[in-house]
Amino acid sequence: MNNTDSYPRQATVGELDVQSRATFVSRTYAHLFGAILSFTLIEVFLFKTSLAETIANGMLSTSWLLVLGGFVVVSWLATKVAHTSVSKPAQYAALAGFVAAEAIIFVPLLWIADKQAPGVITSAAVVTFFAFAALTIVVFLTRKDFSFMRGILMWGGIVALVLIVAGAIFGFHLGTYFSVAMVALAGGSILYDTSNVLHHYPEDRYVGAALELFASVALMLWYVLRLFLSRR
Repeated sequence: MNNTDSYPRQATVGELDVQSRATFVSRTYAHLFGAILSFTLIEVFLFKTSLAETIANGMLSTSWLLVLGGFVVVSWLATKVAHTSVSKPAQYAALAGFVAAEAIIFVPLLWIADKQAPGVITSAAVVTFFAFAALTIVVFLTRKDFSFMRGILMWGGIVALVLIVAGAIFGFHLGTYFSVAMVALAGGSILYDTSNVLHHYPEDRYVGAALELFASVALMLWYVLRLFLSRR
């Protein structure tokens, strides 16, 4: 979820002609597909080579606050570079680094899901795909500007982060309702990010736009998977 107000003033997607806007949208979703495919291939490699079990055991035996803190730092750096760097290689490196970080932090959850509930990963991925597709269609059909959601999403994210940190420190389980709320937050992020793709991103920031969409999809997948696991 990016603050597009930080960009230097230049023509936004919503101000472009139809062909240029279509080019930006197609580039954004091509990069999003590439990020999802890369994430999937990394996970397949890790599980096929048994590295996933080693990584999962190592991360599960480490304070989750350290893992979360490292991920937040990588996410912040990747997002900043993707949205501010004028260098395309730097933007691609930021996207690749973010995808790799997501793939690593997902390993323990995927490893537990694979051991405890075979098939649940596929189910969660299917649900996430259809939810993402439905929300994307809503934005594309209505052409509504969801930028008004930025403040709500920021506060929701802050509250969620505080609860996660508190849960890690004091050892309480956040439960099913928290996962449902996070799925809703991820859905709101997808609406917001998709709206920015149609209205607010500068023409040259399709890599950053893809990173934001990927982050929102990954967030939804995480908590959809947690919901499935909570019912097993």
